[in-house]
Amino acid sequence: MKNLSFGSRFAVIAVCSTVLTVALLATSAYQQLVADFEEVLTQRQQLETETYASRVNQRLQVRLAALGALAAQLTDGEHLLPPDKLDTILRRQTLLAEYFDLGLLVFDADAVAIAEDRFVEGRLGTSYADRTHFREALESESPYISQPIMGRTTGTPLVSFIYPIHNDDGLLLGFAGGSIDLARTNLLPDPGEFQGEAVFKVLDTQYFTRVDTIDPDNLMPELPHPGQSELIDAALSGITSGVVVETDGQRWIYATRHLERVGWLFLRAAPYEKALAPARASFTQFVAISVMVLLVMAMLVLALSRTVSGPLELMAAKMRRMTDHMDSPGRLDERGAPEIRSVARAFNHLMDEREALDNLKSHFVSNVSHELRTPLTSINGSLKLLASGKTGELPEKADKLVNVALRNSEQLQRLISDLLDFNKAVAGQLEVNLAPQPVEATLRNASSAARAYAQNHNVSLKVEPTPGLSVMADPHRLQQILDNFISNACKFSPEGATVRLSARQQGPHGARIIVSDEGSGVPEHFLPRLFHRFAQAESGSSRAKAGTGLGLAICQELAHLMNGQVGYYYRDGAHFWVELPLANSKKDDAP
Repeated sequence: MKNLSFGSRFAVIAVCSTVLTVALLATSAYQQLVADFEEVLTQRQQLETETYASRVNQRLQVRLAALGALAAQLTDGEHLLPPDKLDTILRRQTLLAEYFDLGLLVFDADAVAIAEDRFVEGRLGTSYADRTHFREALESESPYISQPIMGRTTGTPLVSFIYPIHNDDGLLLGFAGGSIDLARTNLLPDPGEFQGEAVFKVLDTQYFTRVDTIDPDNLMPELPHPGQSELIDAALSGITSGVVVETDGQRWIYATRHLERVGWLFLRAAPYEKALAPARASFTQFVAISVMVLLVMAMLVLALSRTVSGPLELMAAKMRRMTDHMDSPGRLDERGAPEIRSVARAFNHLMDEREALDNLKSHFVSNVSHELRTPLTSINGSLKLLASGKTGELPEKADKLVNVALRNSEQLQRLISDLLDFNKAVAGQLEVNLAPQPVEATLRNASSAARAYAQNHNVSLKVEPTPGLSVMADPHRLQQILDNFISNACKFSPEGATVRLSARQQGPHGARIIVSDEGSGVPEHFLPRLFHRFAQAESGSSRAKAGTGLGLAICQELAHLMNGQVGYYYRDGAHFWVELPLANSKKDDAP
């Protein structure tokens, strides 16, 4: 590098930095692509699992509803029908017989079987009150679907449906019941229509068996023991979705859905490669395009560096000569190539503006310090004496007015101190103490403090209710921002108008406080400079002369210090707003 010219060094640095930037972007882009595709694939697993579970739940609900319709036929309104009539009704339920392949039964109020649609030895007269699902049904007297149980007579895994029978007075008369054989029923939809390349399993969390693989030859297919299948272990852990790595290195993106009414866990998993493959394809395309762009950029940088290095070296020499004169800012010589003249002219103009701004700032700060602070301190002290009662007890109305005046004078004193600290705010050296601030109380305090000012301008203030809204802010700085917005709104509102103070939540993490007036708003041409220092829209009017043009600029700096922002829009009047983070949030939002 020592033997390379400035132009060559510039080219090498530019190319290397570009390559490094592209490499970092490519790495980040690839990671983000993988994360995005992983999220999409996870959402797909969740959707498919949810759809499958919903279909199973719908089939369960259809059977339960059909059983409810049967239950309504088994009573005359006061008592259960006689057993012979119950048997007749049950044997006519050909459609329900398809729903409940292990048969239909009627139980009395003590859960004893008293009627059945088909004969099963030992079933009638048997009490089922000791079964968990019957105990639940007896206690709640509401429809109930059991988790898979082993049949007493069949020895097969089954699901029992129970529907209470009530008389017209709501008294429990008995139950209508039906059972399905999990080894033969069509309760589970065909997983092939959902599966594709994915793995689909239905797990019983009570018996730790595979419901979807039950058949007459394997009534209780057990799940792998803990540690034998990381996928099954992850599904049973309670984490509804994620990525799991098997012992053989196979990675899966899985999602689960638990159907509580039967205690089944639906598990769907897709190979992680389904997320990596499209990400790799997109990344490869990105890298190829980036390499081509880098080659073109390298050639352009080499060409441009030759034309830039010469004038820049000349400009650097002039800059060094100028900075050697520490007692004077100095000026660049406005001669040479058009580019050099343009830069020199801009630099000289910048130096002029800087000197003018420095002079203006010094004059302004001096004026505030000597012309405002001293008399205001005297006024504030006098008001404190009056308010303390040391000069004699004041009438109640006078005491209230003195307290209002004292509060406003103290606020004005704080504003002057804040104004003197403006340079610190711009430099980021001004500290703020952030704490939760209730918005409605803050707006009412601001309205109360500005009420006398509003009355002088024949303007009324109205605070819109904002219950429960709280922001993180420095109370004094927020008050300063609101005072500035309100005073501007009062000055530029027509007589008899209303200035409204409102707030609303802005997205999930922010709140926007708005001060609205009924004036004509900010001129369109002035909007780009609205929050600049010493800027006034009506620079030639009496209204403009009443201020320094620093108010909105100070508001902007204070809002930034409180992790917020300010802004303006016109909609049937001017609306100035400050947006701050919610007290229970970590981020900001804005429309």
